Amino acid sequence: MRATAIKRQPFPVSPEKPDGKNSAAARVPEQQPERGWSASLTLFAMSLGYGVVQLDITIVNTALDRIGTSLGGGVSELQWVVNAYTIAFAAFILTAGALGDRIGAKRVFIAGFAIFTTASLACALAPNSVALVVARAVQGLGAAVLVPNSLALLNHAYQDQRARGRAVGIWAAGASVALTAGPLAGGALIALVGWRSIFLVNLPIGLAGLWLTWRYATETTRNRNREVDLPGQILAIAALGCLAGTIIEGGAVGVRNAWVIAGFASSVLLAAAFIAQESRSSHPMLPLQLFAHRLFALTSFFGLLVNIAFYGLIFVLSLYFQRINGLSPLQTGLAFVPMMGVVLPANLVAARISERIGEPAAIASGAVLAALGCGMLLGIEPGTAYVKMLAQLLAIGGGLGLLVPPLTATLLGSVEKSRSGIAAGVLNATRQTGSVLGVALFGALIGQVDAFMRGAHQALAISVVLLVIAGAVIWLGASRRD
Repeated sequence: MRATAIKRQPFPVSPEKPDGKNSAAARVPEQQPERGWSASLTLFAMSLGYGVVQLDITIVNTALDRIGTSLGGGVSELQWVVNAYTIAFAAFILTAGALGDRIGAKRVFIAGFAIFTTASLACALAPNSVALVVARAVQGLGAAVLVPNSLALLNHAYQDQRARGRAVGIWAAGASVALTAGPLAGGALIALVGWRSIFLVNLPIGLAGLWLTWRYATETTRNRNREVDLPGQILAIAALGCLAGTIIEGGAVGVRNAWVIAGFASSVLLAAAFIAQESRSSHPMLPLQLFAHRLFALTSFFGLLVNIAFYGLIFVLSLYFQRINGLSPLQTGLAFVPMMGVVLPANLVAARISERIGEPAAIASGAVLAALGCGMLLGIEPGTAYVKMLAQLLAIGGGLGLLVPPLTATLLGSVEKSRSGIAAGVLNATRQTGSVLGVALFGALIGQVDAFMRGAHQALAISVVLLVIAGAVIWLGASRRD
């Protein structure tokens, strides 16, 4: 065993500071990435990390009705069950990447997987809705740590550009499969074991990911000069949490309530304080200079609008299928399979479409297709046959699948390659923020007593408007010449 350990010692490297000067205090020598099975198993571990994050985004939706019945509470409590996870995910993801740069992506990734797995157990054992919401927030923190650091470890494991590209493709495809499988897996688990099992399923995944990462992944370079913007992080959580909470509670007590008005005012002040902090910070969590690139700003805005519509509708449709049409969790999971299942095939053909008509046109086409699907769903009523909704659900999922790859490519192409990591992180954070706002807004619309269908129709109409605006913004903005 000792001989093997000596054999695997890395070759010494000359540490460099980001400013080009050598300094052992600034950089810690990195381990050489391993090849063969080690790289493949690292890829598997990273795919487990990203996959379990995507799985939990959709698997919970099929359990919402059963959670509400078991733990009590109305639509607003269910919104918090979904949004506690997403708020933490959106707010922490940029800081988690910076932390990985500073102390090593492997260390941070292992910590994130441990947090996520432990929080999943806490979710399964939650005695009431408050405990579940708190555990979901901690779970979202773990998810935020996993995503950027899994990609950093992949980049480190695969030095060859073509091999790295294939590995990232497998990593992304695995997440798409997990996203698609979430509703079906959730429905099956609830039918067989109960709603708590949707969180327990994360335990073997987490333990396997932890062991594989510890055993096979090699640590990345540690940059001691990479600072963490703690004031910006605190303000980001406060602003997003305050806004989401105000929208959720506004749906329950009315937007004219004094506390709701104060909440909206506080959200604005906190957002202004966050922008002020980022503009003067030497190491900002969110570099505002990126938004000086027109295409970067447009694609980020586009991602926000699309996720408001898409994930807000998933929340609404989950409750519609179960509370209005009386479907079981398993039937609800099956109902979501076509919409989620078409995303991956659409992802695969998106590149060819982009080559033929250009990335902005491909993005706009995907948005319009999804908008058509939402528009055609405006006629749904209690008892509407699922077969009459199938084409619309396929259009929504297909539109999302068509627009995401060219959207990501356009955003990354709008900034220098050296900033592609932070740019991708901003897009992810922006899209997750859209998910938070979508669930909060659409949940508020359907949360009124005896007004579910009216709220559902309003949510669909808003989705149509948002998707059309998003498509027009990217089409006109990308074609404008500076």
